[in-house]
Amino acid sequence: MATNKAESIEIENVNHPGSVRRVDAKMYRAMRRAFLKVLPKSSPGLMEAEVRERVMAHLPGDLFPEGAKAGWWAKAVQLDLEAKGIIVREKVRPLRWRKA
Repeated sequence: MATNKAESIEIENVNHPGSVRRVDAKMYRAMRRAFLKVLPKSSPGLMEAEVRERVMAHLPGDLFPEGAKAGWWAKAVQLDLEAKGIIVREKVRPLRWRKA
């Protein structure tokens, strides 16, 4: 009996350097595309709540029905992209992110 195992991808966490976690590649890529589409290139960046709200319009409904689990994936992608230097955390409160 064959198993239909989803493709996975390794992601990093800026808060835990050197630590990697394997996650579903389709879910990650969909959220990454949406995340980078809504994030500005210049200051001021977006707050976490703004990112979560704006990515919803760019997520495929079959992967995120009614936004299911979008919050977890947005945070996972944010931490990974930040660890890779693709996005930066601005030194302001509340926290804001923008493209590097």
